Amino acid sequence: MENQNYFSGLVGGIKTLVTGLKTTMREFWTPKITERYPENRKEHKMFERFRGQLILPHNELNQHKCVGCGVCQNVCPNDTIIIETQMVEDENGRKKKILANHIYDHGKCMYCMLCVINCPHNALDFDNEFEYAVFDRTKLVKHLNHPGSICQPKK
Repeated sequence: MENQNYFSGLVGGIKTLVTGLKTTMREFWTPKITERYPENRKEHKMFERFRGQLILPHNELNQHKCVGCGVCQNVCPNDTIIIETQMVEDENGRKKKILANHIYDHGKCMYCMLCVINCPHNALDFDNEFEYAVFDRTKLVKHLNHPGSICQPKK
C-alpha cells in the first residue's frame, strides 16, 4: 500500500513537471513583446489618452487661460494643487485678482482629472511625458505658470 502511494505521487510529480516544461517550451518560441526600455526612450511614444503630468499651457506670448479662480484647488481630493493669487490695480484703478503661483505637487497627484474636468476656463491639461523619476521629492513640486506670464485677455 505504501509503494502504491509512492508511485502515484511520483507519476503525479512527473505529469506536473511535463506540464511545466511544455508551457516553458511554448513560451520560449513565441515572439518577444517586452520593450527595450530605457534603450528605446527616444522613439517610445505614449498613447494619446495617457495622463502624465498636469500642465498649464502657454501660448507664444507667454499667456495662459488660468484666472486664479481656485476651482481646481477646491476639487482636488488630496491637495495636489495650490493656487496663490494677488490683488493688483488695472489701468482704470480697479482692483483685480491675478494668478501669482500655480503650484502642482506631482508626487501627490492621483491622476483623477477632476481639476481638468472642472476648470471653467479649460486652462489645465495632462501631457504625455512618462519619465518623472527623481531622487528628491521636492523636485516633483512644479510651478505651472511661467515667470512673467499673464492671463489671456478675454475676447
